[in-house]
Amino acid sequence: QVQLVESGGGSVQAGGSLRLSCAVSGYSWGALCMAWFRQAPGGEREGVAAIRTDGTTLYADSVKGRFTISKDNAKNTLSLQMNSLKPEDAAMYYCAARLWATSCPRSSLTGGDYKIWGQGTQVTVSS
Repeated sequence: QVQLVESGGGSVQAGGSLRLSCAVSGYSWGALCMAWFRQAPGGEREGVAAIRTDGTTLYADSVKGRFTISKDNAKNTLSLQMNSLKPEDAAMYYCAARLWATSCPRSSLTGGDYKIWGQGTQVTVSS
């Protein structure tokens, strides 16, 4: 069973940077579609960035040029480098995955496309 554990959240001033990590465990076959989502208090869940098996990435317009998603297959880790953070980036950030038989067919920022979720890590950005 695939499990996801996020880390790296914290508090930062506007303009600062944070790097989130998601440790992936429990799978030994197939391929994962993976993504980062976020949800602010009272807000809807928002897809932030996604990555396919071949490394193809997809970003929400709100984070393009500031956030970078990456994965380390050897370490089974998904990362999200967040630069030039804004107060509106403050949210609980979640790692999400969906396991496929061979390879991830497409990137997606739709929450319903993912079946496995982590517990989240909090990001606070002060102005």
